[in-house]
Amino acid sequence: MRVLDLTRVLAGPTATGMLAAWGAEVLRIDPVGFEEVPAIIPVVGAGKRTAALDLRDPAGRDRLDELVASADVVVHGYRGGALSGLGISSDRWHEQRPGLVEVSLDAFGWTGPWRTRRGFDSIVQHCVGITTTAAEAVGADRPTPLPCQALDHGAGWLLAAAALRGLAARRDSGTGSRWRTSLARVAALLTSIPGPVPLARTPPTLDAVRERCGAAAVVVAATDWGPLRRLAWPGTIDGAGPTMGGSGPLGRHLAAWSTDR
Repeated sequence: MRVLDLTRVLAGPTATGMLAAWGAEVLRIDPVGFEEVPAIIPVVGAGKRTAALDLRDPAGRDRLDELVASADVVVHGYRGGALSGLGISSDRWHEQRPGLVEVSLDAFGWTGPWRTRRGFDSIVQHCVGITTTAAEAVGADRPTPLPCQALDHGAGWLLAAAALRGLAARRDSGTGSRWRTSLARVAALLTSIPGPVPLARTPPTLDAVRERCGAAAVVVAATDWGPLRRLAWPGTIDGAGPTMGGSGPLGRHLAAWSTDR
């Protein structure tokens, strides 16, 4: 399976990282000169090919079209109107590649007055009231974000599940599909879950996770910066588990699938 990854930071890369861990060939495309948050590059690039294209240039858009035409899944994080602003049409993608599974994410949803606004996890937490609720829960006198990027990670797992559902549907019917969510919608889902939330709990260390869940829960992955100790991807299928690919600087590959080089 070929997965074209047009996402940044955490939500989309979490989804495509899971697909890479289970054997998909993931090609991540970034804008020329783009700089990701340095601390997360070893994680978000793991197991992926990474390249750069200038989508404001006709040659870059043509190359993207060629990649889409031979992709099985495209995951992107462009807000409403952003693709068309670059002269790109996802409708055309589906015409070029019958059976394509398109999975997309934005910050504030696909309808309503905020649909074109940029945003990321912490901003959305503020906008939907999570930081106010958290401050009340821990007795703080200022807005308090969650102790992790829960919207990003929650959205990432949902996006990965959507890609798998789309591939399963294509296997059965031969047709493509479109799937999408937003950080704000994931926030609504998480805040709808009843019961107390231990916001003041100290996040567990990797050693604590290893002790509680077993040695296989923590792995050491190879990176160009040295070994990275991190949580393993979860799950097994018929006894086989996901792999933990290595990682290096972004943009180090050609904008091509490995079999096309």
